[in-house]
Parts: sequence; structure tokens; C-alpha cells
Amino acid sequence: MMMTKTKILAAAATLGLLSGCISLGSEPPEQLLTLTPAANIPAGAAAEGEAAAALAVQVPSVTQRLNVTRVPVTTSDSSLAYLADAFWVEKPAQLFRNVLAETIRAKGNRLVVGGGELEYVARTQLTGQLVDMGYDAASGNAVVRYDAVLEMPDGTIRTRRFEHAVPALPEANDVGAALNEAANVVADEVAEWVG
Repeated sequence: MMMTKTKILAAAATLGLLSGCISLGSEPPEQLLTLTPAANIPAGAAAEGEAAAALAVQVPSVTQRLNVTRVPVTTSDSSLAYLADAFWVEKPAQLFRNVLAETIRAKGNRLVVGGGELEYVARTQLTGQLVDMGYDAASGNAVVRYDAVLEMPDGTIRTRRFEHAVPALPEANDVGAALNEAANVVADEVAEWVG
């Protein structure tokens, strides 16, 4: 019995000493940034139609610089950094897709589907590339740039570049608010374009 207590105390002491040496992760950020749609569908609003006639809003593709939960800062034509203390709640492409889909639902007369099998049944597909969603240090602007690709049911493909810049200070809260504003302006323009 005494030997078991001694072993337990020795193990506890060893773990106590190791706890100062081992890190199980970095400090979590004080806050996370997200995008929220300026246009929302009211509670109880309903839409119906044939799945084939619906519009599917896909998550846009991104380059590796945006395939992280950090906010990129363009410091020159060939240099990139990430904004200190600025972390997205999830990857920018998914956040932008959510704002885009909600805005199109709220502003348009289209049945918008996303997620699951319905996304692939819809004959009208909105895809594209989120080219930029970050801070440009040279201009002092938060920039959202989206190359939209709309594939129509008859196979016709339409493309268009959308971009909006909002002045911001190089601080997490200011850049986050400016990117939210820019993303909503771009989403609103895309909603008008797809009808």
C-alpha cells in the first residue's frame, strides 16, 4: 500500500515538473473576426421551386495566402505578412460564401441552395475565386476582390470581377470591420449581377 502511494506521488511530481516544459497549444486569440451579411432574410421567409432551377453558391477557390485563418497584409508587390492579433473564426472563403449566399437570398428572387446534394442538382452554379480579402499596407485599404463565374443552365458561362476597398487602420478590429463592409458591398453587387 505504501509503495503504491509513493509511486503515485512520484508520478504526480514528475508531471508537475513537466507541465512547465510542455505546451499543449498556443495562447488562444482574445477575439476572432467574422463576416456578417448586411442583408438578411427575415424569420419565417420561405422560398420554393424546383431544385434544377435553383442557384448553388459554391465556396470560392483561393490561393494559399487566403487558405488560412489569418488576415494577409500586402507589404509590397513581392512581400506578404499577416496582421498581428487578427484571426478569422474560419477560413475566409467559407465566410465570404456565407455572406454571398445570404445576400443573394435576401436581395434576389432566386431559390439559393447550398450544402448537401442539392448543391449539385442546381443547374445554375456560382463559383469563382476569392482573389483577395486582406489589407493593402501601401494604400491603407482593406480589399475584397472576387472573380465570379456564373454557369447558366444552357451551358453559357459569364465571368466578372468584383472589387471594393475600404480605408482602415492596420489594427485587427479596424481591418476586420472594413473587410466586413467590403465583403458586403461585393456580395450586394454580385446579387444584382446574378439577378
